[in-house]
Amino acid sequence: MMKKKSIYASRASLVLILCQVISALDVPLDSKLLEELLQPPTITQQSPKDYIVDPRENIVIQCEAKGKPPPSFSWTRNGTHFDIDKDAQVTMKPNSGTLVVNIMNGGKAEAYEGVYQCTARNERGAAISNNIVIRPSRSPLWTKEKLEPNQVREGDSLVLHCRPPVGLPPPIIFWMDNAFQRLPQSERVSQGLNGDLYFSNVQPEDTREDYICYARFNHTQTIQQKQPISVKVFSMDSLNDTIAANLSDTDIYGAKPVTERPPVLLTPTGSTSTKVELRGNVLLLECIAAGLPTPVIRWIKEGGELPANRTFFENFKKTLKIIDVSEADSGNYKCIARNTLGSAHHVISVTVKAAPYWITAPRNLVLSPGEHGTLICRANGNPKPNISWLANGVPIAIAPEDPSRKVDGDTIIFSHVQERSSAVYQCNASNEYGYLLANAFVNVLAEPPRILTPVNKLYQVIADSPALLDCAYFGSPKPEIEWFKGVKGSILRGNEYVFHDNGTLEIPVAQKDSAGTYTCVARNELGKTQNEVQLEVKDPTMIIKQPEYQVIQRYGQVSFECIIKHDSTLLPTIIWLKDNDELPDDERFLVGKDNLTIMNVTDKDDGTYTCIVNTTLDSVSASAVLTVVAAPPTPAIIYARPNPPFDLELTGQLERSIELSWIPGDENNSPIISFVIEYEDGLHEPGVWHYQTEVPGSQTTVQLKLSPYVNYSFRVIAVNEIGRSQPSEPSEQYLTKSANPDENPSNVQGIGSEPDNLVITWESLKGFQSNGPGLQYKVSWRQKDVDDEWTSVIVANVSKYIVSGTPTFVPYEIKVQALNDLGYAPEPSEVIGHSGEDLPMVAPGNVQVYVINSTLAKVHWDPVPLKTVRGHLQGYKVYYWKVQSLSRRSRRHVEKKILTFRGNKTFGMLPGLEPYSSYKLNVRVVNGKGEGPASPDKVFKTPEGVPSSPSFLKITNPTLDSLTLEWGSPTHPNGVLTSYVLKFQPINNTHELGPLVEIRIPANESSLILKNLNYSTRYKFYINAQTSVGSGSQITEEAVTIMDEAGILHPAVGAGKGEAIGILPFVFTKRYSETLFAASPVMHTVTPTFSKVQPLYPRIRNVTTAAAETYANISWEYEGPDHANFYVEYGVAGSKEDWKKETVNGSRSFFVLKGLTPGTAYKVRVGAEGLSGFRSSEDVFETGPAMASRQVDIATQGWFIGLMCAVALLILILLIVCFIRRNKGGKYPVKEKEDAHADPEIQPMKEDDGTFGEYRSLESDAEDHKPLKKGSRTPSDRTVKKEDSDDSLVDYGEGVNGQFNEDGSFIGQYSGKKEKEPAEGNESSEAPSPVNAMNSFV
Repeated sequence: MMKKKSIYASRASLVLILCQVISALDVPLDSKLLEELLQPPTITQQSPKDYIVDPRENIVIQCEAKGKPPPSFSWTRNGTHFDIDKDAQVTMKPNSGTLVVNIMNGGKAEAYEGVYQCTARNERGAAISNNIVIRPSRSPLWTKEKLEPNQVREGDSLVLHCRPPVGLPPPIIFWMDNAFQRLPQSERVSQGLNGDLYFSNVQPEDTREDYICYARFNHTQTIQQKQPISVKVFSMDSLNDTIAANLSDTDIYGAKPVTERPPVLLTPTGSTSTKVELRGNVLLLECIAAGLPTPVIRWIKEGGELPANRTFFENFKKTLKIIDVSEADSGNYKCIARNTLGSAHHVISVTVKAAPYWITAPRNLVLSPGEHGTLICRANGNPKPNISWLANGVPIAIAPEDPSRKVDGDTIIFSHVQERSSAVYQCNASNEYGYLLANAFVNVLAEPPRILTPVNKLYQVIADSPALLDCAYFGSPKPEIEWFKGVKGSILRGNEYVFHDNGTLEIPVAQKDSAGTYTCVARNELGKTQNEVQLEVKDPTMIIKQPEYQVIQRYGQVSFECIIKHDSTLLPTIIWLKDNDELPDDERFLVGKDNLTIMNVTDKDDGTYTCIVNTTLDSVSASAVLTVVAAPPTPAIIYARPNPPFDLELTGQLERSIELSWIPGDENNSPIISFVIEYEDGLHEPGVWHYQTEVPGSQTTVQLKLSPYVNYSFRVIAVNEIGRSQPSEPSEQYLTKSANPDENPSNVQGIGSEPDNLVITWESLKGFQSNGPGLQYKVSWRQKDVDDEWTSVIVANVSKYIVSGTPTFVPYEIKVQALNDLGYAPEPSEVIGHSGEDLPMVAPGNVQVYVINSTLAKVHWDPVPLKTVRGHLQGYKVYYWKVQSLSRRSRRHVEKKILTFRGNKTFGMLPGLEPYSSYKLNVRVVNGKGEGPASPDKVFKTPEGVPSSPSFLKITNPTLDSLTLEWGSPTHPNGVLTSYVLKFQPINNTHELGPLVEIRIPANESSLILKNLNYSTRYKFYINAQTSVGSGSQITEEAVTIMDEAGILHPAVGAGKGEAIGILPFVFTKRYSETLFAASPVMHTVTPTFSKVQPLYPRIRNVTTAAAETYANISWEYEGPDHANFYVEYGVAGSKEDWKKETVNGSRSFFVLKGLTPGTAYKVRVGAEGLSGFRSSEDVFETGPAMASRQVDIATQGWFIGLMCAVALLILILLIVCFIRRNKGGKYPVKEKEDAHADPEIQPMKEDDGTFGEYRSLESDAEDHKPLKKGSRTPSDRTVKKEDSDDSLVDYGEGVNGQFNEDGSFIGQYSGKKEKEPAEGNESSEAPSPVNAMNSFV
């Protein structure tokens, strides 16, 4: 029994030691400090585990390490020491462990195959690399084989086998023809994962002799070609013709027609198969079926759903692709092939195994002598990996003993370490699918304190903002940090300071008296040191006069003011923005010291103008809106947009440039400012036009830069002050050659969507940016500041890649490079991304609430440590809610309110609280993933405030000299009511007020009868409630005493809320939604003194109209409450149509009606929004008549009629002469010229129509469609050479401008070049000549 107790006691002491383990020291990344501290070796760079090398190039096996003192390097090969001094072909780089095997000077890569391991060693330990397996790549030739032609019947299935040579790494397979064009694939014809080409059913168009399988070995940049395969498909029609030719007429012959067949799976065979895949890899499952009609493939997972967001279908749904597979993806996957005749299926049983992966990788330990620590190495896999430890590269079981070390499975426990305990430990986790090797050192240091913050560093902050004073330090054991203010000040303590673990002193709310000298002291058992820093607190920058809203007429001048107050030691800068962008580069904008002036305002100046004041410590801003309205219309010349340019011509064609010229169209009285050139890519985006460039209006020629692999067409748009013309007709097309990509994808980002992944996204290149076929992307990443190697994948047709198994919220270096079939784009720049965030771990502490007044409170809290945020710190959220009102003691439904404070703020204001109430609140930290846990609820109470106005005021029972008043208690008493204050005064017929009387009423009263009033007199009443804090807002009513009791008719229930009931002069009340404040003291009846007040009823009067031809200016006068919103209604006078309504912008008293019909009578009236049924009386006006045209009709002029008659007579005479000459059939100059040459192709006279072969009219030309002459034919090089024939069309005219006349003669012999005109008449039916064909091709 005593032995068991001792065991339990030893276990308890071990647990106590683990609980008291001091967290390892964090060594600051200070270059000077790192150079002085001793450190065991750390492997910083090494070659990949499976390293396939190019046998034609030198082999470079990387091994880089750091340490203090610098480490030495050694290698093993196949488990034994590799003496590089004995091999002349092998060298090691200076100050490095990297080996270089010289293959290019006689070495053979095969001789250096094997498993290599690097060891980096110094006096503090030894670190080892992974086992690096070196294998040279292989790209063997295709074996010779005799390929028989494939003869297959239409509708049958067919498989063309590729059987590529076995290479290292395996080749990429694709099928092309003799012209190096990829063979088209579809649901019927597709390539399998093994490279074979599958035909679900063959068609006659599949017949060809050049089915060629290619194997591309990317590592050696070689492509191997299989011998062409011939396929001949016998259609049923051709087969029947063959049978018929060999049988007599009496025989019965004929092949059966193509028969439809149900699906049959070509691959995989059988009904079931199995597949094993590793965790994190891509799972590819394939089903290809034969059948007619072509079967359609569908995939399901038995007993579950296909994983969302990770499932993709490729190869026309014949391939199921699941990325980033896990053990949960194991199961049975069924593919179903179906057509109209039936279905077939296959079940693939998938098992997901896993190579080892880290759960907790061991981390370096920096300890002080006598401290404790642990190395933890935890990994998982399927099957479960085996964990083994090494010390300085030697299995720990045979390593030198260390009394401070104890191994417990996946954990090494260190206790009471000494400097000799420093070593490098290796953890190896392995199973049958792979291994993980991690180095982690234990570095035992004894160092006195050092403060790394510069001496007398100056900090400047704005008053009422946090101040952070740094005291970066290092020491072993870890020093204790203390702060003092002043030279002889006492140690700083208390809630007004926050002391961070990294030594930083935080003053949450720095005040003016916080300025001064602060001293940081660091001490441990080996020594003590201190440092001083200075803090200055500045006054905040304020805008004491902000810019104001302005309404200005067009072409006027406007000015915005921005007068500031700032700390005298800070230099402010004022920036003006328009619509959150820079001011236009226009001399009309004048920026003064404290104002912005805009001269000659135009409609484009309309918008929001912002004044931003910046200092080195803070920034403030204020905005105002400028509204530009139309100036009074003035007669102006009407201008139009220009006509489109024409006659576009391309010259000087080069690979990357071309010259475009054009002829401008009519500018229509407004000079052309510029020309916009657009292009269309007929290869990638036909029909879509893109902006290319813009040139000044005086320029009609431009040199355009071109991109490779684009089929260009251009068009030109003219621009003047009125607008843009219609686009010109497109130019001819020009196709540029392919090239490597010039640029890489933009907007590369790395943002995790889950805590264990990194989602890399980018904006894909557009079609014309690919510069060639086969656009792909090389995505590379590595963890920042960890010295990892780059990991890369090549993807296509996507703009996102997900990296799984990442640590939570760590930075990554990311780059995405474009490549195509011709090569890579330039090396891309690196961007920094972060893996996925997780919810914050802890809640803010030390939450304090300071009640400022009855509706405002201030809350303070301590920030959470950044390492517990586990993401981008977005701020803090304060949840607060009212528990109950202290005046009513009644609870209600809790409605929580939320305030968000951005950034690392530690305080905030809670506005809009209800007075005299009890509240609760809590605070939570927020990152990009969400909110962390809430702090404990904090309870606080608000003091009393002034009450709201009484809920109603009714005046009833009017008599000759009395009125009865009733009122309701305030909806929000905001405290304990002490009394009501009633005030009233008479109003005479001119709306002037008499003397004011005040009465104080107990708080428990709700009605009062006023007597001894004057008969037939209007009174105005004011009533408000009071608490101990003060008076609340008032509510008002008006009422009239009667002049004759015989006419009294008491109002019904509810009277006094806005309407009067009765015949004559009964009580009438009107409530204003106005708030009045405390008036003068109690006033008794004296000789009345009157003061002017607003009329009782609002009204709109003096509506006037000034009408023009198509518009009218409406103006009016308004009396009533301020801030009324007006509208104008109008319609045709005497019409029963509904009124048309236009809303007036702001509270202006004028409006312009546009789009009116000339010479029409209109009715108009003005109203105010919010006042039901309140509008002005109608006014009638008439627009001016339409202006009569002053142009003279030319068709009615005598001289014009005479001229037209003379032209008609001349045309008639010419027609008669032409008719006579045609009937004579005489020769013309063209005929004589052609007779001078012997032309072997002259056609004889046609007997049927009597026309000559060499001379024929356009009608006969259109029927025959034959070449005109041998000299006019286009040579094989697509050019016309004048010297080839003296009788070519080039002799008779310029290009396509030579034409035949109606009588068959050629009229282009003596004509010069003419401008291009649209074809008319017979020209539309002319057969194209070879010259026309040539010009259209070029």
